[in-house]
Amino acid sequence: MVNQASAIRAVGAHSPLSSPQLSHRHISHVRPKDGGGGIAAAAAPPVPGSDIIGDVVGNFGIWQLRTILIIFLCKIPAAWFMACIIFTAPELYPGTEFVCDTSYLSSSSSNYSVSDNQCYVLDESSGSRSECEQFSYVSSLDSLIMQFNLVCLRDIFIAWTQYWHLFGVLVGGVVGTKMMLGISPRSTYCVGAVAQILCGVVTGYARDFSLHCAFRCLSAVCCAIMFTAGQAIFTDITAGMHRIGAIILYDTFWSIGVILLPTLSSFFNSWSLIYVGITFPTVMLIVLLYWTPDSPRWLLRHAVDRHSITNVEEIVREGAAINDRCFKIPPDFRQQLEQLSEKLKAAPAPAPWTQLWQGKRAKTHMVAAHLALAFYVINFMGMLLNIRSFGRDYLVPNTIAMGFSEIIGCFLALHFTLKHNKWKWQCAGTFNILAGMLGCMGWLFTGADSMDADLKVSLWMIIATIPKAGVSCAQSMLLACMNELVPANKKQLFVFSVVTWARVWLLSAPFFNVLKKIDTALSLTSYSVFSILGGICTCLLLTPRTTTAPVVPQLEQQQQQDKKEQSPLNAPVWTIESDVHNTRL
Repeated sequence: MVNQASAIRAVGAHSPLSSPQLSHRHISHVRPKDGGGGIAAAAAPPVPGSDIIGDVVGNFGIWQLRTILIIFLCKIPAAWFMACIIFTAPELYPGTEFVCDTSYLSSSSSNYSVSDNQCYVLDESSGSRSECEQFSYVSSLDSLIMQFNLVCLRDIFIAWTQYWHLFGVLVGGVVGTKMMLGISPRSTYCVGAVAQILCGVVTGYARDFSLHCAFRCLSAVCCAIMFTAGQAIFTDITAGMHRIGAIILYDTFWSIGVILLPTLSSFFNSWSLIYVGITFPTVMLIVLLYWTPDSPRWLLRHAVDRHSITNVEEIVREGAAINDRCFKIPPDFRQQLEQLSEKLKAAPAPAPWTQLWQGKRAKTHMVAAHLALAFYVINFMGMLLNIRSFGRDYLVPNTIAMGFSEIIGCFLALHFTLKHNKWKWQCAGTFNILAGMLGCMGWLFTGADSMDADLKVSLWMIIATIPKAGVSCAQSMLLACMNELVPANKKQLFVFSVVTWARVWLLSAPFFNVLKKIDTALSLTSYSVFSILGGICTCLLLTPRTTTAPVVPQLEQQQQQDKKEQSPLNAPVWTIESDVHNTRL
């Protein structure tokens, strides 16, 4: 195969009608010094919205795929830290695994009895009842419940620890976004990974409940910083449908983490060791940073000297080499990077939040998107934790089933986006409405005490996994495509507003699981109602139709042109420098 980089020469003349982001580059083939020449192949004009970085490395290739897979791995420990409560605090059975220890009672009277649920001490002489304050445990797992006596009425504090984790996710998203105003995404990612290792170990060995909650919150902050910075990197080096697909599939590695969690937990018999086990794999993520590039456009936007431009040039050249696109690098590559840097620095400031409400369907989109994502994230996290209400003996298969249903939902969102793009919101919303209605059917057999236990749990999981898949579908679609609903200068603030609002309401998710104390069907029904409400809000969304929509044929033609230029059948014969102003598509 002939190296096309030596057979292509770009003429640096700028067209007076060139794109404001990137000048047209005139490309002509050059033959070695044997006296021959070749017919000039004029470069296709750049795709609207592209720049020199996108032209050189392409929308997607091996380089982007490698980076995406490395960054996606950070979702696995993030899922472990969120869902580990399922295995660090499994339900204990009263009478067999914990009993009330009445030895703490100082009264000389021995007329005490303990209630069947081991939660109350009855003084038979006076007829008074008081809460048991000391317990004895018999269990093969040294759980979080045993460490902090989270039984009986104190089991509400299990939801309290989960609250602090979700609060950390909220704070971490905001902190990560603010950190990247002055620190590059790659450095931000590294800071989050190192801090997560430290906080995770302290969380596992904290023997004070308040200290445990505090460091669990800090661990979640670090996880959120990592996946926020990671997304900033891979969305910067991809474009078009490849970028949308990457964001949609980002949560599949979260689901893989959920599936792997039962296996990882089975190796340890202590909640402290489980925390250590889910913490130290992050060391591998730090090692893999060697093969993870920084965000090139962020570096250009914050470039302070020529060394910054040189760093970006090395990153882009490495990506072009791995993607076999070195032939796309023009002679004035560095000059074009400097021009792009100046343009990014001179970009107008994002629109203020009040302007998000202005425009056609703006109010509808603002209200619907904020409510929909809030309903979905509460459902996404809460329904996973709700499997504890289906019984401790079924935690492993139920957790794995939930993980697979999330993956199916993500791929369903990708299908709707690629094949039914015009009506993708309505497809996802309708699916959630129907799945939510199915989830409300738990009341049909919740009181069937004569039903086989395995069959009953299987029915619970069937009506839980389908709404779970629907929520995963709509949530990933919203996170990937909701910026389509607003103009370019409002995209960043709109996404930040919707995600932050949803994470505020996510704090309530653990407490809906307390409804299982009344009835298992009640907690599941509450999440199913959220699916229905979220589906209704999603159906109200509609991506505006603009004149830039028919860009897919142009992209395909550009890709065909790239392949043609790389083909050895296009061997140059002689060289003619030609004007490409008349080659607009």
